[in-house]
Amino acid sequence: MNRLQTFQVFPAIPEPISFLETLARNLWWCWNKDAIELFRRIDPRLWAETGGNPLLFSTSVSQERLEELSKDTSFLAHQQRVKDRFEKRVCLPLPSGSPYGSKSVIGYFSMEFGIHESLPIFAGGLGMLAGDHLKAASNLGLPLAGVGLLYRQGYFKQLLDQEGWQQEQYPETDLYRLPLEKVTNGNGEDLLISIPGPSGDIRAMAWKIRIGRIPLYLLDTNSLDNPPEIREITSRLYVAEGKIRLAQEILLGIGGMRLLHALGKSPTVCHLNEGHAAFATIERIAQIMSDYAVDLGTALEIVPRSTVFTTHTPVAAGHDEFPVDLVKPYLVPYGEKLGIGVNEIISWGQPTGFDGNSPLSMFVLALRLSQFCNGVSRLHGKVARRMWTPLWPGRPEEEIPISHITNGVHLPTWISLEISQLFERYLGPDWYLSPRESEPVHRIDEIYNEELWRAHEMCRSKLVRTCREIMIRQYERRHAPSTVMDDIASVLDQDALTIAFARRFATYKRAYLLFHDPDRLDAILNSEKYPVQFIFSGKAHPKDNEAKEIIRRIIEFARRTNSRRRIIFLEDYDVHIARHLVQGADVWLNTPRRPFEACGTSGMKAAVNGVLNVSTLDGWWCEGYAENRGWRIGKGEEYSDFAYQDAIESQALYNILENDVIPCFYDRKNGGVPEKWLNMMKESMKLGFKYFSSRRMLEEYETKFYLNADRHFSDLVENSAEKARRKVAQRERLKSLWSDVRISSPSRLVSGAFRVGQTIPITAHVHLGELSPDEVDVDLFFGQIHSLDALGNSKSLPMSVQDSLGNGQYVYTCTITCEAAGRYGFTARATPRGDDWIKQTPDLLTWAE
Repeated sequence: MNRLQTFQVFPAIPEPISFLETLARNLWWCWNKDAIELFRRIDPRLWAETGGNPLLFSTSVSQERLEELSKDTSFLAHQQRVKDRFEKRVCLPLPSGSPYGSKSVIGYFSMEFGIHESLPIFAGGLGMLAGDHLKAASNLGLPLAGVGLLYRQGYFKQLLDQEGWQQEQYPETDLYRLPLEKVTNGNGEDLLISIPGPSGDIRAMAWKIRIGRIPLYLLDTNSLDNPPEIREITSRLYVAEGKIRLAQEILLGIGGMRLLHALGKSPTVCHLNEGHAAFATIERIAQIMSDYAVDLGTALEIVPRSTVFTTHTPVAAGHDEFPVDLVKPYLVPYGEKLGIGVNEIISWGQPTGFDGNSPLSMFVLALRLSQFCNGVSRLHGKVARRMWTPLWPGRPEEEIPISHITNGVHLPTWISLEISQLFERYLGPDWYLSPRESEPVHRIDEIYNEELWRAHEMCRSKLVRTCREIMIRQYERRHAPSTVMDDIASVLDQDALTIAFARRFATYKRAYLLFHDPDRLDAILNSEKYPVQFIFSGKAHPKDNEAKEIIRRIIEFARRTNSRRRIIFLEDYDVHIARHLVQGADVWLNTPRRPFEACGTSGMKAAVNGVLNVSTLDGWWCEGYAENRGWRIGKGEEYSDFAYQDAIESQALYNILENDVIPCFYDRKNGGVPEKWLNMMKESMKLGFKYFSSRRMLEEYETKFYLNADRHFSDLVENSAEKARRKVAQRERLKSLWSDVRISSPSRLVSGAFRVGQTIPITAHVHLGELSPDEVDVDLFFGQIHSLDALGNSKSLPMSVQDSLGNGQYVYTCTITCEAAGRYGFTARATPRGDDWIKQTPDLLTWAE
């Protein structure tokens, strides 16, 4: 049967409870505990069976129950309380005094968004971070719009066979169970976005989901009007096949920009969450050239200065690259629009010094067209600068223009109901909305230890109960015998020390580290006095057989008779499982090989719930670790011999568990609560609350990037882009004359050894040619000598003109103060005078001869 006409029937909601429909169609409910409880109290069993999805849930509630609720004064009072908060947080205008203009739009592009488990358009940490980003933007009232793709099959569901080998399934998502709205044009017709492709136009419809105040727009090619190969583009997330993957990233970047433009929401700021969306910069250049009647050079001064690029990948091989012959057909139309050859456009995404046939790197393209670039932790920022120094030849690693903003997590989404109630009691009802400078975080210390421990024990009991339910479903599907089912129904102990390891299974995350010495692990697991249990969960990439083998080995170990009830693996790791683990575990175990973990937000989610981290010093834990709030594996060493590293750090892990973690957990005087453990829990909660929340993260993005980028855009386009045109002239003049800039080796005006506190006058002869001193900055670059040609702890000191010698030659001077003993080196350099985007131009840098 073809071209079936469809319709859907929804329940008739009585008017007194009609707000439930409004609430169900805005995902604001999913991070508000009182709203969740409003749905849950209608029918707790049915709410659980429908996966906490209000639309699916509402179609299953009987009409009689709805009529009953419409007359229930207690329920109506609860609904009114939620409605009042919803209108305040979502519907009412923001207070006046916003630093943004009336037309400001921050376009946030991401390949995946993890908002709630009922919306399966995410794979892992990147998507959950993007979802938390939107939620925090709603809380803060930022003028942000999310842009992504609507995957009909999303990421795979993980199933384990009898031997523990991962299998993948891709179930179709029922769109009518999601709070989607079709995006229409001014005539009420479906808004369609079209992009020329090598096999014909890619036509996509658009959907909108409300995330509090924030709209999330999703492009979808699964239309009967499209041929099968086009419909396939938005079928699955992270398709391995190169042609489809490229088409997805073209649709996200180019299609996403065209969608916002069609909606009258052309971004004043673009934020690329990873390089997948880098093609947005090319489309944005074309739009600005058309909208503001400027040439390519002028647009190239506007776009980078108003673009933010966040990279999450600390391994060069992890960034998408596409062969030129695949990319070229999509970019040929831009040759005419931009007035340059398509090969030149492609060169924007090719590393310096490579030939024209080198693959186009999405990272390089994004980096070349973004002034504001950041890694997602302090260590990751350092790793990224080291990785990408070749793009800025001659520039010191510490001055590579990649900064960092450490990720944060959306506290109300991830915190347990029990801990949230404590926070409401001790910190106030709107604790997660408090400005950071007035956060009542110190009041966490006032929570009674017994009260905190009872709350945590309830979370652990919920976790154990959930694990048993999941394990029973797993083994029922495999038709396990009744004897095995009886064992499964009683796995785990509600009072035992519970350690969780849950994340994407990649080899660098080293889930196998705990199993290096099976006998030692057996002894830990089977202690009668101090019982310990482990919960594992996570998916391996479908093509990663090495990671699948790690999962199989864990399953094999867990089936040993003496381990069966103390170590389990939960299949199909998702938000539902993650939520219970970060709320109910006692310890969050993380063993990545430093420095391959960019951030690792799951440990933050655990921390705010009082779960203590045991981790290598990688990602966020380098910033979060202190001995009064968790434990570290090693001291941040980096090894070239991975086998040796695994041997050393596995023994360190056993030592920490045996000598520190387990004794601390079971240290209960007179049968009371573990006082030291509880004090560490409070320190962990304060850490997550104050430093690793998405509110703090968004405030950093706003102050460091968004406000500056938004101001740049408005300044550069006003008055027919007058300022942008001036910057074009400045750049052209600098490029044409820079080859004449030369600096002689700077020299000291006094000689001999020096003492701390003495000063050293330095002079250098500089040839600027036709450039004037007002156009060039000359700095002295100095620091402690690390090798013959490298300085450590380097600094730059401005030099000033002392004398003009004519013919473009000048004498520059400055004075160094000897602040500490040691052996130092110095040289001089010239850079263009101007804003950061001009100063970081790779070719405009000259060192002393």
